[in-house]
Amino acid sequence: MIDLGQDRPHSARMYDYYLGGKTNYAVDREAAEAVIEQFPAILTVARINRAFMHRSARFLAAERGIRQFLDIGTGIPTEPNLHEVAQSVDPRCKVAYVDTDPIVLAYADSLLTSSPEGETTYLEGNVTEPEDVIAAVKEDGCLSFEEPIALTLHALLHFVTDEQDAYAIVERLLAELPSGSYLSLSHCTGDFAPKPWQAIVDLYTKKGTPVQVRSHEEVLRFFSGLDLVEPGLAVAHRWQPRPASGPSLVNDADASLYAAVAMKRS
Repeated sequence: MIDLGQDRPHSARMYDYYLGGKTNYAVDREAAEAVIEQFPAILTVARINRAFMHRSARFLAAERGIRQFLDIGTGIPTEPNLHEVAQSVDPRCKVAYVDTDPIVLAYADSLLTSSPEGETTYLEGNVTEPEDVIAAVKEDGCLSFEEPIALTLHALLHFVTDEQDAYAIVERLLAELPSGSYLSLSHCTGDFAPKPWQAIVDLYTKKGTPVQVRSHEEVLRFFSGLDLVEPGLAVAHRWQPRPASGPSLVNDADASLYAAVAMKRS
């Protein structure tokens, strides 16, 4: 029997609650409401992050010709999912989803609705074990490591602390990808509202999920050695904004999320 962790809050289910989803439990809603009390704009942060995922996936598929995506820290399915965005550009796109939360596994069927021309797969794995993730993806065979891959780490790395060696993890994952691959990343920050974000960090940590928000300079370090796509590392709602593509008339404090896309040249 799968342990869905109904007795303790989980970050993926709290994020689902922020987005207005229904795949969450009372314990998640209670923890999420405590965060909302500290920082009501967390609901906006979640929507901005989701909108960035949509824009970046469409950009990579439509403008950079990427046809393979490795999405780690997938979270609970929310339409449109990444493969639906990418396959709306080219139905041949392939997506490997990776997550460690058992409730994501329980709803993974929603991630396996690929177009006939493309392919999607769901794999259980933890980003803190990059060797195992890469091995599982290679064994699965959905993606070819001979062709460019977009590695997507959206709203994930603030759950990986320096003690877990977050930078080395990203470096290891990128090392396996061929030239012409991309990193798409979003990351919460306390740069614009330090006190509320410290309270959020404390709340998550108290509930058993260590969190580390990072500064602009610290998030930029994840892109070391990569070629950043314009406009570089930006507050997420200002990364290549498009009409009706998510919240736009918000200040940086309410967004509190950095985002960027970059290419691996060699």
